[in-house]
Amino acid sequence: MSIVQQAVVLPTAGVTLEGDLLLPASGAGIVVFAHGSGSSRFSVRNRQVARYLAGQGLATLLFDLLTPEESLIDERTRALRFDIPLIGARLTGAVDWVAEATQTAGRPIGLFGASTGAAAALIAAAERPGRVRAVVSRGGRPDLAGEALPRVRAPTLLLVGGRDGQVIALNEQAMARLGAPCELAVVPGASHLFEEPGTLERVQAKAARWFLEHLAREGDG
Repeated sequence: MSIVQQAVVLPTAGVTLEGDLLLPASGAGIVVFAHGSGSSRFSVRNRQVARYLAGQGLATLLFDLLTPEESLIDERTRALRFDIPLIGARLTGAVDWVAEATQTAGRPIGLFGASTGAAAALIAAAERPGRVRAVVSRGGRPDLAGEALPRVRAPTLLLVGGRDGQVIALNEQAMARLGAPCELAVVPGASHLFEEPGTLERVQAKAARWFLEHLAREGDG
């Protein structure tokens, strides 16, 4: 399958952010990534998952949640990476950009959030129920989405490592508050970062199935 890679600039929530699109010939949908604390669009694990999803016919967008100037500040203070309302607003703006941009308009939208990015994904899903069709969380902190959880309508898959006991408990708590159909899948033998052999491959396969199922459905989102 031919896949086009394209650098993009996203105006969102009052700032301009850089991103990378993967556009396969198939129009099955597009998955927007929200990376975890201290990471960027160059996250090795998210880029691996994105390449896999593109190979399954799903377009992907990885973008920086912070400007270069903010990233420098965050390296010193570690404060902005945990500003969930801020990154949630920027991801919501990215959803709007995807829905309207020439390259991506008309594709059903899914969100993939890792670590704190999972909370941002759920906030964006709550803010844009007519646009976000599905959410996947990898080793995420969906509990940090707080009061947005009951407003989420997009089917949500929570993927957690079997060796990540505290995060499993936090995902179970968030699952009880979610207003959407939700599934918790524990990946045996995986720690928080899914560094163990074969564990990230299981994540990407499960994520692809979830997105292909829910982004293919017709409806109002």
